[in-house]
Order: sequence, then C-alpha cells, then structure tokens
Amino acid sequence: MNQGTAAPPNFTVLLSPTPRGARLARLLAKEQLRSWEVPLDRAEHIVAELAANAVTHGRVAGRDFRLTLYVVAGTLRIEVSDTRGDRLPRLQLGDPGAESGRGLLLVDALADRWGVAPGPHPRKTVWAEVRV
Repeated sequence: MNQGTAAPPNFTVLLSPTPRGARLARLLAKEQLRSWEVPLDRAEHIVAELAANAVTHGRVAGRDFRLTLYVVAGTLRIEVSDTRGDRLPRLQLGDPGAESGRGLLLVDALADRWGVAPGPHPRKTVWAEVRV
C-alpha cells in the first residue's frame, strides 16, 4: 500500500424524497464542497436540479434518495440515486412558458458530462461531472 496517496474526498448521504430532502441535499453539498475548496457555482445548481428530479420523478414512498460527491483527478462527480429505475430521465425541450421541465437542460448546460447508470434494481443513478 502506498502511504503517500490519500483517498479522494468522498461524501454520501441518504435523504428523504421530499422537497425538504432536496433542499437539504443542496445545502449539505454546498457546505461539503466549500470544505473541500471546490468551486460552488455550477456544482450547487447541478445538485439542486438532480435532487429535485429525484424527489419529483424518482420518489417512492418510504425509500430515500442518495447524494454522493467525490473528486478524482480534478473532476467532481455528483451522483443522485433513487429507487425508480424504471423511470429513466430524458433530455427534452420543455415548454418555454412552463415553470418546470428544464432541469436536465440546466444540468446539460452546466456539467462537462452527465448520464444515467441503471441498477442495482430498483435503483438508478443520475450523475454529472464538473472539472474543478
């Protein structure tokens, strides 16, 4: 084992699939990223959108969603996992007059890369990466 190599920063938390849980995800991510001295601007918005999507589209009563953050080789990876693996997100153009429906468009604009990883059943993970 190489004692000179530190483990990459890692943070994970389970949150209730409620608007309060989504808000808490954003606040916890903001504080964690601040402690790692990672720029907040894009990452905070991505966490907010992915958490809101987990609460809105991935909610199953009694099952939490998970927020995971880690930094490897200068890239922050944001992961939000929920228990609706049967509902995969799609990037779609929303109604310009609608008050919602543009979350993934924002993630697409803010992240360097993003995607969806299925499983393990019944979960899915929506992830986004930002170079820091």
